Amino acid sequence: MKSNQILLFIHIVVAVLLLCTLGNAWIPPNILGNLNLLSLGFPYLILTHIILTLVWIFKKKKVAIAFALGTLIFYNPIRRWVNFSPKTENLKTIRDIKVLTFNVKYGEYGWDKIKGYIKEQDPDIILVQEKDTNRAIKHDLVKYPSVILKTKHKIIRQAEIIEDNARGNSFFADVDINGKIIRIVNVYLEPFRLHKTMFTKLDAFGIGNLSTLLSHMIPTFQAHEDQVKKIRNIIDMSPYPVILAGDFNSVPNSYEYYNLGKNLQDAFLVAGRGSASSFHDYKVPLRIDYIFTSKSIIPLSYKVDNSVELSDHYPVIAEFLLN
Repeated sequence: MKSNQILLFIHIVVAVLLLCTLGNAWIPPNILGNLNLLSLGFPYLILTHIILTLVWIFKKKKVAIAFALGTLIFYNPIRRWVNFSPKTENLKTIRDIKVLTFNVKYGEYGWDKIKGYIKEQDPDIILVQEKDTNRAIKHDLVKYPSVILKTKHKIIRQAEIIEDNARGNSFFADVDINGKIIRIVNVYLEPFRLHKTMFTKLDAFGIGNLSTLLSHMIPTFQAHEDQVKKIRNIIDMSPYPVILAGDFNSVPNSYEYYNLGKNLQDAFLVAGRGSASSFHDYKVPLRIDYIFTSKSIIPLSYKVDNSVELSDHYPVIAEFLLN
């Protein structure tokens, strides 16, 4: 086999895998869980695709045109990880609300620092995940195991969404913000209970520990499917505009991302810039914390605050206009 033929075969395989990630919008994990795993590898697949395309251009092969045009299919999937074209240039800058979502890892990095940081940010709405109900952040306005909401505004109604014994937890609250009622949904999908040693201590072929790793991940993806359906029902039945935020324990281009974000806008795509990676414990790019809104709620700014390490997640902060 000539080197160009081998290169072409590899590139076609990468392109097919990239196209398969798009299938997560329609194919649930209980039908094909392995497909959702591909979303984890999207940054590496798209980087490989771009490098190989540049090789074809360097070689002056006509196939480079096809692969370069094919990259356009992944314009938005790429922007979900790294945004280079926010659309806020002409928007009014006086915000109505500031939202902060933060997985605080049960305060293991220090509750005083976490509370001091939140106070300094002065958000109107605080969504917290992995909050130990037996410690700190007391007097919660909305309180369920693992997740809380604190707000400066009046809460009209509140209820837990996932009431079974799942390790994930989510709830919603209808909040009156200066006469406008918004449904706030705090999401914490089932965690994977992985440890970084699972990634760093693979055997010579990676078979044994890789099998253990996958045995943790596929069932969790399948558990997410049921949780996503319950959350979607609360969104779809809402008589009010929605802010959906929290720790999805899923990356962009996953089943969870596509289906939780259906008919909503990803605030990062509208107002964010640069990388949106929010989980830093494994030292690989993982965006698993999000803020979505109804179209009538206009994102003005979006920031993943990687200047602080108060948890294994970075805080995500966004400002909005209520149209």
